[in-house]
Amino acid sequence: MFAYLDKLARLTAAASALALTSCGTSGPGSYQPLPYAELRGQEEERCLASGSVAESRFIRMRSGLGGPSDCGAVSPYEMSAAGNGAIGLKPTALLRCPMIRPVDDWMVAVVSPAAVHYLGAPVTEVKVAASYSCRTRNGIVGAKLSEHALANALDVSGFVLANGRTVTLRKGWNGEPDEQAFLRAVHKEACRRFTTVLGPDADRFHFDHFHVDLARHNAAGTHRVCR
Repeated sequence: MFAYLDKLARLTAAASALALTSCGTSGPGSYQPLPYAELRGQEEERCLASGSVAESRFIRMRSGLGGPSDCGAVSPYEMSAAGNGAIGLKPTALLRCPMIRPVDDWMVAVVSPAAVHYLGAPVTEVKVAASYSCRTRNGIVGAKLSEHALANALDVSGFVLANGRTVTLRKGWNGEPDEQAFLRAVHKEACRRFTTVLGPDADRFHFDHFHVDLARHNAAGTHRVCR
């Protein structure tokens, strides 16, 4: 098995002994074993081997994420824009291979056209609230490891349009009617592309951003969570 996956297996077996401070989170507690960690690793390896993600000025492969913890990815990508540069991601997102194409497709096929339809101008920039971050879910001590810790998640807090208008989740979700319609359309279509989509109606932790990821919620990887 790949060295990265062997490492995950060893660390998962010893998860109860790992302190949260190994991922830079203060306080007592320990990580829960990762469900389907080996399958996730295999998915990443298959994606990398397939060549489905082509490097460009806006999508660059970097060295593996690792260290003395469960966090990391085999060969993640730095994604600074979608649509071959048409839609900037700021700051640059750090994501594993399987996330790149769904994020690009969501931005190009859904986000920007929806902005034109509801708001009258395309999106030129997406405000990234978080991508890779070695931490537990919602930063809660003792919680399971977040998909962010696997470079398998993206948080988006707002969108900048070509006409200079900025739409944020914090103000727009329950704001002007056109912003509400745009954000809900974007949320709905994200649920077709990711296995987890959480927005302001999900819980208090997501009141100001969309969270999207490719977590495995069942053995087949077919179950989706959309809130």
